[in-house]
Amino acid sequence: MRVLQQVTDVFRDMFDSEELVISRETTAADVYGWDSLMHVRLTLAVEKAFGIRFTTSEVASFSNVGDLVDAIERKANHQPRG
Repeated sequence: MRVLQQVTDVFRDMFDSEELVISRETTAADVYGWDSLMHVRLTLAVEKAFGIRFTTSEVASFSNVGDLVDAIERKANHQPRG
């Protein structure tokens, strides 16, 4: 499954909205209820869903969903295979 689709699934779960549409250009301003607390909850949910961890500076650098997807892809490509 493509990373953006998996991220969309996490967002839909967190916002309890199956109709929520997320694109690479989506920002917090585009999604009702995406405040600072939800940002933390989303970050934790994405980390859990993908089995990765973000640094504080990485999270602070995300300006849109595309930045998040790119960071996930970079980390997934550098995970040791078990």
